Amino acid sequence: MSREELTRLTGNGNGTCGKDDRPNVYRTDSGAFVVQGAVSHAFTAPDGEALVQIPEEILREAVRALGW
Repeated sequence: MSREELTRLTGNGNGTCGKDDRPNVYRTDSGAFVVQGAVSHAFTAPDGEALVQIPEEILREAVRALGW
């Protein structure tokens, strides 16, 4: 799946988490969510999974974008 196939709910859409953007939340066609953020080492995720950190305000922005 490419980024272009996702609906971006947060951020400016340049696909980076640097000084010009922040973590992002995307929605897939099936209604699932893809989260882009800084890697977290809080615990070891199972094979095939990863942990990311995303600030609360980013999740709130995604909820607003969905009208929830």
